[in-house]
Amino acid sequence: MTTRISDLLAAAAERTVPVVSGIEDGQLHNPTPCTEYQVRDLLNHLFHGVVNFQALAAKQPVDWSATPDFLEGDWRSRFADETRKMVEAWSDPAAIEGDNPAMGMPQEVVANLALVDLTVHGWDLSEGTGQPYTPSPEVVAAIGPFTEQMAPTGREMGAFAEMTDFPPDADDFVRLLAHTGRKAP
Repeated sequence: MTTRISDLLAAAAERTVPVVSGIEDGQLHNPTPCTEYQVRDLLNHLFHGVVNFQALAAKQPVDWSATPDFLEGDWRSRFADETRKMVEAWSDPAAIEGDNPAMGMPQEVVANLALVDLTVHGWDLSEGTGQPYTPSPEVVAAIGPFTEQMAPTGREMGAFAEMTDFPPDADDFVRLLAHTGRKAP
């Protein structure tokens, strides 16, 4: 069984997991478009999110207070496995119903936050490591309006930087990145 959100998460994972798998150990200290994060920090942040979003799909409590170091052993394969588990967790229709007690918001919003995280940080990591990244058009179409709507709250919470400018003819992904405070090259 799947849901629309699990299908979108799977499409985003198809684009982000190969980027994570392609990161070389020597690139872990490279800068990323998230100015406060080097590649290593951003990988741990994304890994932590993927694990926590699994629990949030089941409406279980999560701990965002400290980001563990996930980059030990075969972390690339573990990231792929944990991302697959996140997609599976959101494939249960009950995962999208109601409000999330840990986050204090509708489950559908939480699911979209997972989708934004996986997509935007996939791009961030590709930029930090010189890898190509083309997001799923279906994912961008789904999260573009959501991101635009949530951007002011994201900035207030410190999750997004100030919005950047984009040309009038910018594509939807460039606009999405701008709303999160990123500037596409």
